[in-house]
Amino acid sequence: MAASVVNTLLRRLPSVWSFRGAYGVQVPLQTLCTEASPEKNSLPPVPISPYKNEPWKYLDSEEYQTRYSSRPVWADYRRNHKGGIPPQRTRKTCIRKNKVAGNPCPICRDQKLHIDFRNVKLLEQFVCAHTGIIFHAPYTGVCMKQHKKLTQAIQKARDHGLLSYHIPQVEPRDLDFSNSHGAVSVTPPAPTLVSGDPWYPWYNWKQPPERELSRLRRLYRGHLREESGPAPESLPEVPLTRGAEAAPEQAGPQNAV
Repeated sequence: MAASVVNTLLRRLPSVWSFRGAYGVQVPLQTLCTEASPEKNSLPPVPISPYKNEPWKYLDSEEYQTRYSSRPVWADYRRNHKGGIPPQRTRKTCIRKNKVAGNPCPICRDQKLHIDFRNVKLLEQFVCAHTGIIFHAPYTGVCMKQHKKLTQAIQKARDHGLLSYHIPQVEPRDLDFSNSHGAVSVTPPAPTLVSGDPWYPWYNWKQPPERELSRLRRLYRGHLREESGPAPESLPEVPLTRGAEAAPEQAGPQNAV
């Protein structure tokens, strides 16, 4: 009954015929939605800082002196946290898609503060003057994003020589590095060096067995230069030259053959 009534209405109203579907009236959602005015949909523009290219000039201006005086930018900042014990880590970032958190960190709340390795006066506020250690994020209250930028800028400023970096000089306890300690004695010489014997027993000449010599002669019969005949009792000694005689004397008895 309802379908027949809808069909009759569509026949009488040709202007609505374009919205007719297979199972009745289908009106696209875009025709029912109204576009919002650009004034309500658009976010307020972010103000452009005049100190973006030269951020160190802001710390010398009267506006900065009036707002912070001689104290660090994080001196009067108080974190909002649940309970009496603050968390060990601050928030990841204070600005997400042009939306600022309720209590932004000391860097994010002031749009004229820019982290740059040339902005030495700002970086010195986040470094301990006595130890040279960078203050951690829960101590200063900055978010983790700005803390990472601060750490990178401080390291870069130190590399460029803009920030002083104290390296403690520790004097050695004893300037004599020889083995003069009571528990350390002189290494005694090896027993073989004292007796004059070779360092290892296989350094001495050993006559190979006759069975092994005969096997090698049969194996390399066509390549040996020695005359055919019975195997000698011992191999002939090769006379040493002058250079060969001087070498064993310099090398020591452990290399003697």
